[in-house]
Amino acid sequence: MERQDLSARELKAAIVQDAASGRVLMLAWMDEEALRRTRESGEAWFWSRSREEYWHKGATSGNTMAVVEIRDDCDGDAILLRVNPAGPACHTGAESCFAPWLWRVVAERAATRSEGSYVVSLLDKGVAAVAQKVGEEGVEAALAAVADTDERLVEELADLWFHSYVLLAARGLDPERVEEELRRRHGGSA
Repeated sequence: MERQDLSARELKAAIVQDAASGRVLMLAWMDEEALRRTRESGEAWFWSRSREEYWHKGATSGNTMAVVEIRDDCDGDAILLRVNPAGPACHTGAESCFAPWLWRVVAERAATRSEGSYVVSLLDKGVAAVAQKVGEEGVEAALAAVADTDERLVEELADLWFHSYVLLAARGLDPERVEEELRRRHGGSA
């Protein structure tokens, strides 16, 4: 049994960052034992506050995190893990737990293939059908911009954004790729 008195455990926030891109992937909790296991194995281990046990990231999903570097913050109460992830960090299937909430929903539906899900029904039709839906929504948004109320334009843009996320999921892409391209076009500044 791996449970122990929580008052005796000094948990530190562990910020997990992709070593290659610098993207923040997740926040978890570590104590000295989780750190020891991480150092010895070279892969990330954390303490689950909800399950009250240690967990090896990716032990069941295969989405492990090879640790490149471990840093303490200046106060010694937080840890930065720079990692090379072998798949998505988030249980929803998103690359990052800090992905936009809508993307986390779409990625989770795509990963779990939830019965009755509109996302799944679109994905089952294939990339071409989803791309056609994005085109239709784009036209509807453009028409609403010139002929309808602000509320209608917002509704149509919501449809366009949603279907764009589904198209990314259909192609196996993360929205971070789009954000990277926009940053590149802007010269790296926001």
